[in-house]
Amino acid sequence: MAIKLYPLGIQTFERIRKEDRLYIDKTEYIYRMTHSDSVYCFLSRPRRFGKSLLVTTLKSYFEGKKDLFKGLAIEKLEKEWTEYPVLHFDMSGGKHMEKEQLERYLCFIIEENEHKYGIVNSGLSDPNVRLNALINSIYAKTGKQIVVLIDEYDAPMLDVAHEDKQLDILRNIMRNFYSPLKKCESLLRFVFLTGITKFSQVSIFSELNNIKNISMDEEYAGICGITEDEMLAQMSEDIDMLAKTQDLTREATVAKLKEYYDGYHFSKVSPDIFNPYSLLNCFADKNFGAYWFSSGTPTYLINMLNKFDVLPATIAPTEALSSAFDAPTEKMTSITPLLYQSGYVTIKDYDKDTQLYTLDIPNKEIRV
Repeated sequence: MAIKLYPLGIQTFERIRKEDRLYIDKTEYIYRMTHSDSVYCFLSRPRRFGKSLLVTTLKSYFEGKKDLFKGLAIEKLEKEWTEYPVLHFDMSGGKHMEKEQLERYLCFIIEENEHKYGIVNSGLSDPNVRLNALINSIYAKTGKQIVVLIDEYDAPMLDVAHEDKQLDILRNIMRNFYSPLKKCESLLRFVFLTGITKFSQVSIFSELNNIKNISMDEEYAGICGITEDEMLAQMSEDIDMLAKTQDLTREATVAKLKEYYDGYHFSKVSPDIFNPYSLLNCFADKNFGAYWFSSGTPTYLINMLNKFDVLPATIAPTEALSSAFDAPTEKMTSITPLLYQSGYVTIKDYDKDTQLYTLDIPNKEIRV
């Protein structure tokens, strides 16, 4: 069997499936999440861990594109394939912006969705008013509840997380933008947000009291990244080719892959999870490199390390209570939650008696 092309740099589910590139099947999680009691869900994962791919998979699913899911787990689970209008907002384009720029960007991404559904903006200028009108107009036009998918919801605020004044300004803009999600609850079928961090004062966490944070739920621990079982089952030929190139046995190759790229855990009980970006690049290059780390340490993390006067050599191992993971980014008393959310430390153990998590650097790539 020929090895499939890797989806390097491709984060769109539809394109990956149409081009028959390697796709690690996560659709059972999609079914589980969309058939739960929660209409509003939030998932936090480090950068380059597959959040955007997950969002576009949800988009294709809610758009009823059944053919794209042939041979995947959800094909046997889903019986109805109901099509819904989908609003997809990618906030990663709103980084490094001042107040007016950000407001223009929000209007721009709303306008893209207005065009998609043939809706003419009636002179509304405020992003939140425009989003509210868009949701109501689509519902009136289609008679169907709307799905809202927001990727990297926190991107506009991350780089100013260390600057209280600027953070307040941008956070207020984003709070206003997200506010219709509560007001329009009866018109919404499903709302899904991804990000790296949690900002408490943004409306989705301070106003939407029914949002379900699945980031540390055991049943979703493997929703992003590649588990060891998935690698062994779906990337077996890739392992053999890497072993041959590196002049190693298959067993030694698997051990080295685990040493370099494995070790992530996102709940108390979690499968071993590989960094997907590093793993795919390693198979593509047939070489053990520091791919995720060398793709750039985010500016916000450097700024916050400086703010807390923390040297990288002193960050792990450490212990934390579960309340530490829920600490809002702008109210953190230590750098630990941000290091965890950013993927530089991960859960290594959990003690039921003390309710303490042990956090440490996940693997050799990060440690080096």
